[in-house]
Amino acid sequence: MDFIDSDHLLDYHCRRRSFLLGAGFLTGLAVTSQWRPAIAKPKFSDYPFSLGVASGDPLPDSVVLWTRLAPNPLYGGGMPLENIVVRWEVALDENMKKVVQKGKALATPELAHSVHVDVRGLEPERWYWYQFRVGNELSPIGRTRTASALHCSLKQLNFGFVSCQDWQNGYYTAYQHLAEEELDLVVHLGDYIYEYGPELGKPRQHNSSEIFSLADYRNRHALYKTDRNLQAAHAAFPWIVTWDDHEVENNYANLIPEENQSKEAFVMRRANAYQAYYEHMPLRQSSLPNKSNMQLYRRFTFGNLAEFNVLDTRQYRTDQPCNDGLKPRCVEAFDANATMTGKEQEQWLFRGLDKSRSRWNVIAQQTMLAEYDFDGRPEMGVFNMDQWDGYVAARNRLLNFLQQRRPANPVVITGDIHSSWVHDLKADFNNPASTTVGTEFVGTSISSDFPTGFIAPVQAALKDNPHTKFFDGAFRGYVRCKLTPKLWQSDYRAVSTIINPNASINTLASFVVQNGQPGAQRV
Repeated sequence: MDFIDSDHLLDYHCRRRSFLLGAGFLTGLAVTSQWRPAIAKPKFSDYPFSLGVASGDPLPDSVVLWTRLAPNPLYGGGMPLENIVVRWEVALDENMKKVVQKGKALATPELAHSVHVDVRGLEPERWYWYQFRVGNELSPIGRTRTASALHCSLKQLNFGFVSCQDWQNGYYTAYQHLAEEELDLVVHLGDYIYEYGPELGKPRQHNSSEIFSLADYRNRHALYKTDRNLQAAHAAFPWIVTWDDHEVENNYANLIPEENQSKEAFVMRRANAYQAYYEHMPLRQSSLPNKSNMQLYRRFTFGNLAEFNVLDTRQYRTDQPCNDGLKPRCVEAFDANATMTGKEQEQWLFRGLDKSRSRWNVIAQQTMLAEYDFDGRPEMGVFNMDQWDGYVAARNRLLNFLQQRRPANPVVITGDIHSSWVHDLKADFNNPASTTVGTEFVGTSISSDFPTGFIAPVQAALKDNPHTKFFDGAFRGYVRCKLTPKLWQSDYRAVSTIINPNASINTLASFVVQNGQPGAQRV
């Protein structure tokens, strides 16, 4: 859903709105909970805010605040089948003394006692602090920030983007360092959880076998949310989130599972996964799932400087061609009807890019958009069918649009592949001299593995992919981005190891894009 659209929102003209929307509303109500009595002073077996707090989906006047009551988080949450009254406050200071908004929300068993408070009437481009209370228990204090007013002149925006945080592979030390950065927001590009069962020999273990039921997905999300470094990063900044495949199942496509599961069983599995995802993310009620469907693609604008088009390339895509995998392309990879986004989302993206007044137009999505031939020999060609290389016609539609309609400074940010890349997006990847129509920054994972034995072959193929300016598969971390009207800078921040929770961090490489000059240059 398009949350930021000049046709539907008041023009702020760089000032606070002239009215406030009521703050004392109840949110998170499930239909079946409306007539159940609400408990204001419950008793808990343990600390109910074990999963921390979070905020997200920042607008100029609004932000979503999230928490979940879970005194026994890994075993269903440990909450009674009752509605619980949760109080919240928003303040101008970190000590919560200058309270500007407060209200109540209902935590219901139907939504795992999660709370999603859409706080309205805030001032644009401002830091706020927030806290929840239930009975006599207080949550940690979180910090959040509203977006800049529409069309205001914004001089700088700092954000980080992350993806792929397999619990079992290692520690989230990258999040410890991310929480210490000076950022305005964080974008998560998917694979927030992994659905797999335990893997022996890993630094950490999953808490069950492969997950299928709603209870399974809730417990897996809770496991990930218990990580203190992840909690710290959520509490430090507002997040904009989207998913990839592992939030449900590896490499699923629309209603097509990876494994031999019946359609009916997979539809139920997807519905379970989508509900648990909503329950654990700072999302608006407009993203509340309708069974196995969930509205996740949406748009955010930060003054006149940046607009983020957040895509969902799993829920609507056609099946991977050529039976998926890393292989030469078959004829189905060029099918004009194949799609990553579905027709409706594709047209939504094109309309948004066409109307944008922003200096930088960001496409936040999951799998690598640029072509990459992992073999390099012209007579062969080996491509990843789960990436846009398996959906050539869909990619061409996007790149042709960028070339013909020329939205200002399109930059694609990408996750999924557990490694760092920088690409010039070409009008024709078979012709290195063709027009560069945009730039793609692909971030490495927080903790998920990139096969060590695969690094050398990728490096060997770089000479045959001249549009690829950078690759690293050895290090994990995140990407820190600084935007000004004249320059975009991406810093690839890498932790020394994911095995040691006290790992250090450094900048692996930095690239810039100049206004009006698509393509990246190494600093």
